[in-house]
Amino acid sequence: MKKHALAVLAYGVATFVTQALSHFVVNKSHYAGVAYLRPDPIFPLGVAAMLIQGSILSYLYVRLGDQQRSFRHAVSFGWVTGGILVSYIALGEAAKYAVPAIGSWIAVEATTGLAQFTLYGLLLGLVYRVPIPTTRANGIALQA
Repeated sequence: MKKHALAVLAYGVATFVTQALSHFVVNKSHYAGVAYLRPDPIFPLGVAAMLIQGSILSYLYVRLGDQQRSFRHAVSFGWVTGGILVSYIALGEAAKYAVPAIGSWIAVEATTGLAQFTLYGLLLGLVYRVPIPTTRANGIALQA
């Protein structure tokens, strides 16, 4: 249960950091041109979405993952699952909504999504890393 909670937290941190930086700092002018965005986002709804998504992703990771977990495995999982979510945001929203510039929209959303799910994978790798076995020689811990 502790690892599940940490994996959900990892998703929340990765999502909040990358999306907040994208929306409010790096791509602020890009999002200012999107007419359908709220001027004051409803943060509790965003947090709820992150908790739900993080819980589902954590559940999938432990059930679909291989027992020899590594950072490579965790980042790959982040990219695959991120591909599902980011493809909707980058392509589906551009198809349905009047975004200011489709090419720019796709580039910003895809790049931010790649950063988000790479960071998520790295954090997930920390949560589920397999400890390096140690041995003791004369009371001193040695890595095997």
